[in-house]
Amino acid sequence: MIVAHKSADGRLQPLEEHLRNVAEYAKRFSEVFEAGEYAYVLGLAHDIGKYSAEFQDYLLNEGTGGDHSTAGAKELFRLRMLPASLCAAGHHAGLPDGGGPGDPAGLPTWQGRLKKQVHPYAAYRREITLEAVSRPPEANGFRIAFFTRMLFSALVDADFLDTEAFMQSGAVQRGGYASILSLFDALKQYIDPWLHPQGDVNPINRKRTEILKCCLEAGKGKRGLKSLTVPTGGGKTIASLAFALQHAVQHGLSRVIYVIPYTSIIEQTAKVFRAIVGAENVLEYHANVSFDQQGDDDRKTEKLRLSAENWDAPIIVTTSVQFFESLYANRTSRCRKLHNIANSVVIFDEAQMLPVDYLTPCVRAIWELVEMYGITAVLCTATQPSLGKLFPKTAKIEELCPNTQEMFHFFRRTQLKHIGTLTIEKLAGQMAMQTQVLAIVNTRKQAAELYQALPAGGRFHLSTLMTPLMRRWTLRNIRRRLRQGLVCRVVATSLIEAGVDVDFPTVFRAEAGLDSIIQAAGRCNREGKRPVDESAVYIFRTEERIPPRMQQNVSIFKNEIQLSFSDVASLEAIQAYFDALHNLKGDLLDRKKIVDAFERGRNGCMLPFAQVAKEFRLIEENTKSVFIPLGQRAKRLAQRLQQGECSRSLLRKAGRYMVNVYDQHFQELYRANDLVVVADGLAVLTNLRLYDTKGTGLSLEADAGKALFV
Repeated sequence: MIVAHKSADGRLQPLEEHLRNVAEYAKRFSEVFEAGEYAYVLGLAHDIGKYSAEFQDYLLNEGTGGDHSTAGAKELFRLRMLPASLCAAGHHAGLPDGGGPGDPAGLPTWQGRLKKQVHPYAAYRREITLEAVSRPPEANGFRIAFFTRMLFSALVDADFLDTEAFMQSGAVQRGGYASILSLFDALKQYIDPWLHPQGDVNPINRKRTEILKCCLEAGKGKRGLKSLTVPTGGGKTIASLAFALQHAVQHGLSRVIYVIPYTSIIEQTAKVFRAIVGAENVLEYHANVSFDQQGDDDRKTEKLRLSAENWDAPIIVTTSVQFFESLYANRTSRCRKLHNIANSVVIFDEAQMLPVDYLTPCVRAIWELVEMYGITAVLCTATQPSLGKLFPKTAKIEELCPNTQEMFHFFRRTQLKHIGTLTIEKLAGQMAMQTQVLAIVNTRKQAAELYQALPAGGRFHLSTLMTPLMRRWTLRNIRRRLRQGLVCRVVATSLIEAGVDVDFPTVFRAEAGLDSIIQAAGRCNREGKRPVDESAVYIFRTEERIPPRMQQNVSIFKNEIQLSFSDVASLEAIQAYFDALHNLKGDLLDRKKIVDAFERGRNGCMLPFAQVAKEFRLIEENTKSVFIPLGQRAKRLAQRLQQGECSRSLLRKAGRYMVNVYDQHFQELYRANDLVVVADGLAVLTNLRLYDTKGTGLSLEADAGKALFV
């Protein structure tokens, strides 16, 4: 018997069985984008290198083995199935750069791999027949690359699923989720009291219901590109879900994917969705941990292969970073889920927060998904950016709630006031004079300093230096104190701006782009309980330099909007701000020339998958995850992580105790022996003195004051 896998308990899986299983899976996954037969041949070919005597010796007798991925790439190239050949070459280590015809044998590009000598594998012909399946040629390099990555996703998910089923003896059960129709029924039951209220309804809730009805009706319309422009406080989270589920039922779509700019509000949004459709039907995904394999060694990588998510749940809540970086990734764990984006409704919450440097590749990816992969995309925001002109001229964006002007004026609850420069001490003094007040600053360092300068009683801090569990507890406490009229002075980074449901009488906002300022205003007088002239948002400068990622936004706000508009919060000012932001010249909307790399190649390399994957980072600063083992449950999870366990279930549970830190911070903690690394991008904090459970979370400084006892 020619073997594909050997389990820990000695069971053997026939290679022919594995190839045919993977082919069937890949075919089913790819039919949604009309590539089923093409993917079937890829599934048959991907592991034919395992037919070599050397690889069989490797699996059965722990021999030297070798490369088994190149064989399938060679055969698919012979059949002129070039995207499939690229996928076979990279199905373990990731999609390689295409390279050029002059690449020598052994170079890790696709062209180099095709010239590489491999062990004889002709024995596959006794069990498998490979016949070419052609596809219409594409002149568009970007489109070829996108198709290759979606095909790659179908292959690696198929490969992982069949491997998982064999290794676990079928014990791991996938699927079993409720149908989209039953989720829509659950939603209708949830919103029925709003649609059919008893007694008097206050004006704000009446307007929210009007928005909800608009979205339900719009869900019956055609698939395509949509926008939902609803001011802060208009209930767009539930309204957008209502549109998505109505639309998915109407068109037989597979799932709803909710893309959010910040990890900090993913928990809040996912919690709302779980309350509506059931926790078992919602996947909250924002892992920062990579479990990629580096080569063809099955024995060493099997557990890692089985840890990746494939987004098969009916409702996914994820981050912009995860969504877009996955679309431009080349590694198996990041790409595995991509085919499940097809035939979905994708809601881009707070779409105006997409980084300007990457706006062109993000918009291009959205349109490719709409035009070629059957998604309906919704650009959902309180301050609709002028993204329309960045899409092709043939793209038509349909607004789900057309009466934008009326809603904007109805939900306006604050006035903006500019108060010049404030030191941390002066700002803390002004906040101390208020019973309930929120200050939003631009860096975690500023947030920690301002928090320490406030009176101890009733002060709170919110930043990504806190675990999701601690942020959740802190927000619960903040909301309780706001309701009860107790002292509540909060310092936060911008994470609080994107949809966090809090209502303060006064807000201070450090100088930022107009989009951030409008979002900050959404945390002031949110429920309209106070007069507008008594609900102020104070814009101030700090003594610190504006962070580089914000400088362009701040410059446009100060030099164009403030000088041209007496009311900088008007719809006209907001439109002018985004027009200026998106009219940046040259490569400023695609600073890394990501789209150009696939259209024209780079440095003589065609289809530079590996190069682009390394360069496409929505958050430029490289971050890593630090697990905080505080509490008995967290300590047990830490022990499992340190023992090498890396299951999907474990990573989901561990996410509640993780803090993402920049690489420099991570390295300082590592050099000080304050953490132990358990995987690429994941470590466990060992010096718990560095985590403040009642204040600011993880310290920005490693513990430099250790003593050595001998």
